[in-house]
Amino acid sequence: MDPSFGLLSALDPLRGSEAYAVAFKLFLAAVFGGLIGLERRRKRRPAGFRTHILVCVGVTLAFCTNLYLYDLFMKLFPEGYDKLDISRLGAQVINGIGFLGAGTIIITGRHQVKGLTTAAGLWASACMGLAIGAGYFECATIAFIFIYLTITSFNSVEKLLTERSRKMNVYLIVGSQDKIHVVRDKLESMSITVFDIEITNVRDLPMQPPSLVIETELPHRSSHSDVIMALAATDGVIAVEEA
Repeated sequence: MDPSFGLLSALDPLRGSEAYAVAFKLFLAAVFGGLIGLERRRKRRPAGFRTHILVCVGVTLAFCTNLYLYDLFMKLFPEGYDKLDISRLGAQVINGIGFLGAGTIIITGRHQVKGLTTAAGLWASACMGLAIGAGYFECATIAFIFIYLTITSFNSVEKLLTERSRKMNVYLIVGSQDKIHVVRDKLESMSITVFDIEITNVRDLPMQPPSLVIETELPHRSSHSDVIMALAATDGVIAVEEA
């Protein structure tokens, strides 16, 4: 193997399709996928520990099968093995994993899209499984580190950037429809620009208190948490959170 790819000779025996190599690949896939899944389960996401293990192990198994078929075809038909596309099975697996990720994405009544990170994590776990199945352990390890950091440490970075953004969507539940004007006056008194207000539960559910999704732009150096606290203290507001 070309050392320019950073392959470690000590791991070379584990890159093939022998039984011990396959066992190591599946074990590594279960460990890496499980660690990512544990973080998702800790945040009570729909796809957690077992789902990520199954996805990563399943994709690893698919590529190990691909390697085995390639080796078998090469032994049986040594003159035509170069016509076999070794990446075909793995490519179909990556396309097929989309249906599982789509099942974790939901749009709430508050116009929030949830589950995108979990869906992306499943897809990344599938790609990581392909790397493990191919025996590219260095790539899989580096990918695991980046994936894990993205869904753990980068979460605080994302929250920091969101907190400093001037764009803010607010979800509120008010006691009655006439309190909507009170909320809007409160926002304008804080020099907050209101772009759009979407009102629900007025006609469809007249017995339920109205809920609002307000799209706003804050003045410079305004804190999102300060806006939430000010709205929570407004007369007639039952519940408020950033959408």
